[in-house]
Amino acid sequence: MKLRLPAVPGSSAQAPRAAHTDPEHARERLLLAGLRLFAEQGYAKTSIRQICLAASVNVASVSYYFGNKAGLYRAVFWGVSDAGADPSAVPGAAPDLTNFSLQDLFRRMLEPLKSGAQARLWIKLHRREMIEPTGLWQQKINQGMQPMHAALIGYLCERLAIERPDDEVQALATLIIGPAVHLLVNCEVIDVLAPQLLADPQSIDRWCERLLANAEALIRAERNRRRRIDRSSVRRHSGGAPRSPAPASSKTATASRSTRTSGRKA
Repeated sequence: MKLRLPAVPGSSAQAPRAAHTDPEHARERLLLAGLRLFAEQGYAKTSIRQICLAASVNVASVSYYFGNKAGLYRAVFWGVSDAGADPSAVPGAAPDLTNFSLQDLFRRMLEPLKSGAQARLWIKLHRREMIEPTGLWQQKINQGMQPMHAALIGYLCERLAIERPDDEVQALATLIIGPAVHLLVNCEVIDVLAPQLLADPQSIDRWCERLLANAEALIRAERNRRRRIDRSSVRRHSGGAPRSPAPASSKTATASRSTRTSGRKA
């Protein structure tokens, strides 16, 4: 979602406007009002009426655009902001990973941070979902995180020229993704410590560049580590073989010393 947060009504008693007075923005306002209230109050404590009051739309708008409160919550959780989307479609489809790249991975992960205050609410909503689960967090793992992780693992195996991932490859994937996850989960802490680092979309793009350079360095380090292990293994195998006879040059030197000794005795 790349939308601005709606203004909070001055009074909860303010009468909502009918949805048909501003149909092109009603769905957008519902998503943004739902994001704020779900993030602050949780799913169970947020009512359709509260959301519609905050969005200044008719209560029937939720049913029209999303089917029910659960449908609105799914759309908010998955960040569905396309006003032309099919209201009956289930959000959270697996991402298209046909042309996977590290650059695209970081762009996907950090894109929400470009929404500013809205991103903070979206992240807060995800944290709340983990402690007050509705089932969408597991769906996010299954349909979003696992396919992305599998694509990253396959990419790393290709870069390291190995057929199957081992624990070190799994650890490498975690090391690559970890900093991006930190930026997302702890963005509010970064806002306090060094707010300029996440100040605008250009700052987020610079983070993508940093993360890409960091990932490449980690991949090079892992490739070098594996090469050292391979060379060490070869040396161990060579050292375990039976010792070969003394080189011919050593025998020649011994014979020469014997000849010179015999000559002096004569």
